[in-house]
Amino acid sequence: MTSAAEGLRALAREHVAVAAFTIPRLLRHRVWREADPQEGAGLGVVLVPGFGAGDFSLSFATTWLRDRGYRPAGAGVGFNVGCTTELVDRVERRLVEHAEATGGPVVLLGQSRGGGLARLAAARRPDLVAGLVMLGSPLLDPTGAHPQVMLAAKVLARLSSVGFPGLMNSECLHGICFDDNIRSITAPLPDGLPAVSVYSKSDGIVPWELCLDPSAECVEVRSTHTGMGIDPDVYLALRPRLAEWAARRYDLRPTG
Repeated sequence: MTSAAEGLRALAREHVAVAAFTIPRLLRHRVWREADPQEGAGLGVVLVPGFGAGDFSLSFATTWLRDRGYRPAGAGVGFNVGCTTELVDRVERRLVEHAEATGGPVVLLGQSRGGGLARLAAARRPDLVAGLVMLGSPLLDPTGAHPQVMLAAKVLARLSSVGFPGLMNSECLHGICFDDNIRSITAPLPDGLPAVSVYSKSDGIVPWELCLDPSAECVEVRSTHTGMGIDPDVYLALRPRLAEWAARRYDLRPTG
């Protein structure tokens, strides 16, 4: 009973309204207020939202990146409730388009399920990826999220089976498609592809252990799952790493 109660309390903390209380703290923080428009040097970033979230969920990240000289763009996956393989195809197409638009490899940044899609796309086209960021993504077991989240996924699969278009289907949860994607998402990333997996032990949706990608630099923050896109700790962790990737691409690394 205690475990169930703790699970419900953790899920309550993940409500969007609760996460929104983090916004004033972010806007007051130096990591938001101190912006160097030359920092990103025009490096492209493709942002992939989490399950059921949409591009709006990463609007603060988009603004933060743009103010620092990056060129952010949405991945075009809508509310991220469709078939995994089809969504990865979309992310890959957007990756190709944005790399062409910005003149070189770009960063893939995904939250939750979006981080998994970004990782799958990066494995397909490492030549177009300057860096990979995964925020609270259950990379070691995509089906290991909170039971309520998995229940929603199963409902979508059932709706898909009776003819509703654009939703994930049963193959996303088990079967050949699921097995193929699990093999791909847990396989080592190509050599030389820098990756960061951000996790929080306060995450009420994804067990933090599932974020410990052995191919990535794993960075702990103190944030809820839904609040990762608006938590200053996340931006403090990402800022030097993104700046290094931008400098590496344009050979702007400081010599001192």
